[in-house]
Amino acid sequence: MEDGAARAAAVQKLMAAKAKSGKSFSDIGAETGLTNVYVAQLLRRQAQLKPDTAASLRAAIPALSEELVDLMMQPPFRSYNPEMVHEPAIYRLNEAIMHFGESIKAIINEDFGDGIMSAIDFYCTVDKVKGTDGKDRVVLTFDGKYLPHTEQVCNFFRRSYPILCS
Repeated sequence: MEDGAARAAAVQKLMAAKAKSGKSFSDIGAETGLTNVYVAQLLRRQAQLKPDTAASLRAAIPALSEELVDLMMQPPFRSYNPEMVHEPAIYRLNEAIMHFGESIKAIINEDFGDGIMSAIDFYCTVDKVKGTDGKDRVVLTFDGKYLPHTEQVCNFFRRSYPILCS
């Protein structure tokens, strides 16, 4: 597991390689077939680079060293800095989820049933569009697999765990 200082140093090198390319996360995503958010996750050590994607990422970001690519292919320690919630953009994202979350949950339950949206089998993109007033707007897309809650029936457990359902 990477410690905080090692992760920060790696992220700094990864972001420097991106800056040297002169490309945006969206540019790199278009070249690699990845979402712009997933590219950002990779470069911030919040996602694991898969072997089949390594060559296209190296082509998109030529300054990535073999050492950095090897590091990116290791499972990352997914976490966040709790101080990050004070950053205004992140604070507003949290605020939006908290404000709209109960209604979003109600619609998920109404349309799908009792369950949740996966954050593992999940795609996320950030897009820029012009609003009807001509001003720039941010479009966030969360595309997660629906996971129904399961009823915990003892018949299933009796076979494997007889002590649980006696």
